[in-house]
Amino acid sequence: MTPTPQALRDGPEPCDFAGAAMIALWWAARGEWDRAHRIVARAETADAAWVHAHLHRVEGDMPNAAFWYQRAGRPIAEGPFEVEWDAIAADLLSRIGGNTPSGGR
Repeated sequence: MTPTPQALRDGPEPCDFAGAAMIALWWAARGEWDRAHRIVARAETADAAWVHAHLHRVEGDMPNAAFWYQRAGRPIAEGPFEVEWDAIAADLLSRIGGNTPSGGR
């Protein structure tokens, strides 16, 4: 069973089966911007670039965020940060499908 974005956000540990982008997103939900940023800065995937963009948007560095949205192939997000977080999480979770450990997290 694939966890929901809310379950991911509330989980006691990151979903390590989902890769760097998901782990960074989990840390971001806990206000651990630096830790999340270190994770996505080392990853070279479009998903990591999307989370990287989100982090710089949260930080208020829109020129840097715009660069990372472009690298991710995603439009620049607007609106509440939590809504974007949920959209990223839902997208990432939708693509892992049956690859989660039994019971999900």
